[in-house]
Amino acid sequence: MKDFFAMLVEKFAASIPNFFAALLILVISYYGGVLLSRLLKRVLERQNAELGVTHLLSRVLKWSIISLGVIAALQRFFNVTAFLTGLGIIGFTVAFALQNIMQNFVSGVILLVQRPFKVGDTAGIAGYDGTVLKVGLRTTEIKTFDGRIVFLPNADVLSKPIINYTRATLRRVDLAIGVGYASDPENVRTVILNELKYVAGYVDTPEPLVLFHTFADSSINLDLFFWVDTTITSHVAAKDMTLTRIKQAFEKNNIEIPYPIQVQVLRVPEVRTKTRKTKPRKSR
Repeated sequence: MKDFFAMLVEKFAASIPNFFAALLILVISYYGGVLLSRLLKRVLERQNAELGVTHLLSRVLKWSIISLGVIAALQRFFNVTAFLTGLGIIGFTVAFALQNIMQNFVSGVILLVQRPFKVGDTAGIAGYDGTVLKVGLRTTEIKTFDGRIVFLPNADVLSKPIINYTRATLRRVDLAIGVGYASDPENVRTVILNELKYVAGYVDTPEPLVLFHTFADSSINLDLFFWVDTTITSHVAAKDMTLTRIKQAFEKNNIEIPYPIQVQVLRVPEVRTKTRKTKPRKSR
């Protein structure tokens, strides 16, 4: 019995350094998790992330660090490799079953950190153009220009091109126009450029361009390129105003916008007339 107690005391004395080391690891992991979670929370708040998302991510980071600290502390007393191996197999099975959900979750975190768009921005996402309503951990909600509410998986959002129209304060307007063959190209160019000055949001830098490019069947076709400030007017409104003013200016300056003209030629078969031969009359 004395030998047993002696061995027990000896093991306890030998485990005291490990005990204090494990305690130190737990303290460091706890305060480290708290500090890093607060730092992440501040970063997400500066990025105007949603309150629920910010709270969730900060808590996940905090408890992940604490869990690693607990595992490191337990390693001071016994080998946790077998336990971690079994836990890893279970985790792999669960992760494989929840593959799509985890993929969307990770993509949502990346979107919140990178911030290619924010709530209220007008953007083109995964083939849909509209206003961003919500950026969640699994889906991104967008209201299209025709009023549809679309929930897009974050994995699809992150893997496809994203167009942020709100950040583009300058946008180019492209218009295709056709004028009649009797029109003077330089006069047409002058009339169009004069009308651009009255379009809301028009900017003269970069310089507008009027380029003739095709002799079509019934018209000379040209392209008009100019830039507008989208903080003053939208791209669509600028195009509408430009077309209206150009139409009115063409009417005032007798510049024709021709209709497609087709000429049809009808071939009439020739009619052959037969001449009758008359016999000469005999004289009586």
